Amino acid sequence: MNTILIQNDGPIARIKLNRPEVKNAFNDEMIAELADALKAVERNPTVRVVILSGEGDFFCAGADLNWMKSFVGASRKKNEADALRLAKLLRSLNELKKPTIAQVHGAAIGGGIGLLAACDVVVAFENTIFALAEVKLGLIPAVISPYVIARMGGSAARRYFLTGERFASDVALRLGLVHEVVALERLETAANEIARHLLSSGPEAVRHAKELVAVVGGGATNRKGAADPIQKYTVKKIAMLRASPEAQEGMKAFLEKRKPGWNV
Repeated sequence: MNTILIQNDGPIARIKLNRPEVKNAFNDEMIAELADALKAVERNPTVRVVILSGEGDFFCAGADLNWMKSFVGASRKKNEADALRLAKLLRSLNELKKPTIAQVHGAAIGGGIGLLAACDVVVAFENTIFALAEVKLGLIPAVISPYVIARMGGSAARRYFLTGERFASDVALRLGLVHEVVALERLETAANEIARHLLSSGPEAVRHAKELVAVVGGGATNRKGAADPIQKYTVKKIAMLRASPEAQEGMKAFLEKRKPGWNV
């Protein structure tokens, strides 16, 4: 691939954005290659965790300005097709059945924030700069908005979507956009530590836990006189998992004071 690097490190797939000369800004080629990489790790039975990072001095500076020039004067149909490709990539990253960790440094701008917001866990270098700067170009962060708003909330989005101002890692941490802020020399170690926690958990349980957050966090509500859909879902989900071979092994291992078979 031309725009990303993929390294399989045992059960960990490391995907690195690899356009450092343009601060890992994405274009149509990177979107396509990232989409293919996610399909590959989804199919690979040995991969249990995915870590997304950036080569060079930045995580991702958003959309490549040279690529964006092609939008000027383009038809509405072409613009919609380009936006749809990014939307599908973000959705596939968000819904990947394997847990994802974003390892962020330098800067995450615009679509770069969209990428990290679609990951499950985010660790960031303490001096990283963040910005949702689309309004500075007369645009809005439309395609990434479902994932960013889910992360930072509507109140924060009303500020940063409208102002386009830069903010630092401590603000991103306070807003919930990132989960952990560390020194640069600890960034990779912190991501690896989270990966080890994920690898010590049942892989099927992790997949279902990710689904649980998506379904319950979606806020389905009960109509008067109707069965609560969230209650029905959660009861069925735990009953199914309790009877699964993985859960049986996990409970037996706990009672026998040993590690379960999946713990690498």
